[in-house]
Amino acid sequence: MLQVSGLFCERGDRQLLNGLSFTLKPGQLLHVRGANGAGKTSLLRIIAGLLLPTAGDVLWQGKPTQQQREDYHGDLLYLGHLDGVKGDLSCIENLRIDNELLGAEISEASMMAALEKLGLSGFEEVFAKQLSQGQHRRVGLCRLLMSQAKLWVLDEPFNALDVKAVGLLAGLIEVHLERGGMALLTTHQDVPLSTERVSEITLGQV
Repeated sequence: MLQVSGLFCERGDRQLLNGLSFTLKPGQLLHVRGANGAGKTSLLRIIAGLLLPTAGDVLWQGKPTQQQREDYHGDLLYLGHLDGVKGDLSCIENLRIDNELLGAEISEASMMAALEKLGLSGFEEVFAKQLSQGQHRRVGLCRLLMSQAKLWVLDEPFNALDVKAVGLLAGLIEVHLERGGMALLTTHQDVPLSTERVSEITLGQV
């Protein structure tokens, strides 16, 4: 379970988060809404441990994340607005690097299957810089199939995806939730998931 309590975040002279609190339980997804500059990415980066809040606590399984960094990061998969896919490497080479970074020990066959699942069969040896924006994004999303993380933190994961790819990603998230996983995401789109699994917060409201 993820608990956020009394979270404050300031950037320069701007107050982005003002005492934000919420709880995310297994099988649940939280959709973070808000205008550009409202603090959505800052919130996700705080939860991912990449940014310190001005005040407040982030708890994982009842303990502050700062006191269990290794265990927490083992349970966390963060996909930022930039997908981290390296253009000078092929699709499969990118996944091999991801495999090492995730410590997932995924077989070559499983990596090929992940590419196929995301509609990239036949692109295994193609350099990422030669892909369309949507294909590039899908290479990054293959990490969702390679990770055993319980908590997915996704910043605008539906960006640059066509209708078919949006459906594929929504299906991956649904399966993750059905297995007891949790997800926190930002998107300007409506989340195409079962409504009973989805809750929302909107940042920047007065």
